[in-house]
Amino acid sequence: MAFRKKAAGILTLKPDVLILPECECPDNLKFSNDMLKPTDSLWFGDNKHKGLAVLSYGNIRLKPLDDHNASLKTIVPIRVYGGDFEFNLLAIWANNPGDKDGQYVEQVWKAIHYYEPLLQNKQTILTGDFNSNTIWDRKRRAGNHSNVVKVLAEKGIHSAYHHFNKQTQGEEAHPTFYLYRHKHRPYHLDYCFLSDDLLARLVSVEIGEHHAWTVYSDHVPLMVTLE
Repeated sequence: MAFRKKAAGILTLKPDVLILPECECPDNLKFSNDMLKPTDSLWFGDNKHKGLAVLSYGNIRLKPLDDHNASLKTIVPIRVYGGDFEFNLLAIWANNPGDKDGQYVEQVWKAIHYYEPLLQNKQTILTGDFNSNTIWDRKRRAGNHSNVVKVLAEKGIHSAYHHFNKQTQGEEAHPTFYLYRHKHRPYHLDYCFLSDDLLARLVSVEIGEHHAWTVYSDHVPLMVTLE
């Protein structure tokens, strides 16, 4: 929320593409004259103060794909092009209170099945706030975090963070979220999944430090660099 007040901090990272859950609508995204402006900006949501934004910088362009499932609201297929390589992006903010089947990871579960043809291609990225972790699996429910990870792995799509840091799902050493911004209440909720061809181009995965970022948000940045 109120990204315009936080943009200066995140832009020090010099991103090519930014995925911003809980972001205000574009009408409010007004920056100072000396601040880097996005090349393209997309926004999805019902609440003008709190939706999903995707911003690109430099030569990179964004094109929403025609088959966006409106019932999945803030999980959106986008073509990213104009840079060193093109890819299909599934930008994710797993939060849909109106869905009685489940508003969090269940949204991702539905999305990876609805967008299955898209996920058959190489050059595919799924990233954002999944609002989930294996520690909260509901064993009798198909749409849990572990099953999302399993289905993606079967398609040759894997978490960049877990691959790069040799971590196990549910045992992450680096939190991406601090409940009420409290350092003693950390969780790993944000992910970037890459198809195997892009995983081979992975250079680094970094996660922001609590002390540097919780002045802005209860989440810290997940930064993935590809060559």
